[in-house]
Amino acid sequence: MTLWVDKYRPHDLASLSYHKEQAATLSSLVQRDDFPHLLVYGPSGAGKKTRVRCILRELYGEGVDIVRLHSMPFTTPSGKKLEVHTQESNYHIELTPSDVGIYDRVIVQDIIKQMAQTSQIDTTTQKTFKVVVLMEMDELSRDAQHALRRTMEKYSSNCRLILCGESLSRVIDPLRSRCMPIRVAAPSDQEIEFAISEVSKKEKFVLPPSVVKKITGMAKGNMRRALLTLEALNPAINPIKPNEEIPSIEWEKYLQETAVMIVRKQGAETLLNARNRLYEIISRCIPPHTIFIHLVRALLPQCPSSIRGEVLEAAAEYEHRLTKGQKTIFHLEAFVAAFMHIFATAKK
Repeated sequence: MTLWVDKYRPHDLASLSYHKEQAATLSSLVQRDDFPHLLVYGPSGAGKKTRVRCILRELYGEGVDIVRLHSMPFTTPSGKKLEVHTQESNYHIELTPSDVGIYDRVIVQDIIKQMAQTSQIDTTTQKTFKVVVLMEMDELSRDAQHALRRTMEKYSSNCRLILCGESLSRVIDPLRSRCMPIRVAAPSDQEIEFAISEVSKKEKFVLPPSVVKKITGMAKGNMRRALLTLEALNPAINPIKPNEEIPSIEWEKYLQETAVMIVRKQGAETLLNARNRLYEIISRCIPPHTIFIHLVRALLPQCPSSIRGEVLEAAAEYEHRLTKGQKTIFHLEAFVAAFMHIFATAKK
């Protein structure tokens, strides 16, 4: 059984339902012989991966849809053995180097080297290059990004890179200058409502306008979340009523409760409890930056307006440390401690 978010994913640039001018630009880019390295960035659920897949299909045709899962073993210079999971076709390879942490530099260099050592069989009907798609580009270490810069220069004749991530600020300048940046903005509420309505028509069920509004509001510009929420309502089994309750995500509710606990009482015991709760969310594989953003959004409305600037300044500092460091929980806990100090001082 295929999830609706995958079942109704567009397969070509002409089928995209929003950012159509950008799709036309990408389509003309694909037709050029000098196809550049791309840096696709934007918020989660905006459609970055969908556009990358559409670009690949425009480049190579339906052959890119025939993918195989592969586990590639690697050995670090220190002798440690690693394994990275990839999706491959005859024309491209897709992987997430940040999955192996500080050893991502080894993955980046070896994968691109292996791809560059092989060329297309029929260059008269296909592009002369293959494509390496690197997901979560902004999570790569600085060493890996510098290694990637050198490697992409060396093998640019028969290998192109498509880098995909959320934040452009965490990508080094030399790497940005070698890629064509493409920002995929979050869809508007009207565009999300249109997509939800189209899916409901194709699945042949009636969706009350009030429920569409609720789903759109909860999605907050995340198309993936909107479609997953719609499917979670089981419209094919349970008829959806106008006053239908939209299920909330458990970890977000848990984080909201943590924020209330932090505001209610400041002290060592509360800090320890907050640390345990944050660590529990991290253990559920929720990205650290996502946790940080949602925590700040949950805390700010409960703060007096006089200290919100100071709280945001502390949040910016510890978010930057989170980007540079390795131990996520240290920086999240440090921000909670800083918030407690600011909040407790304001109450005196």
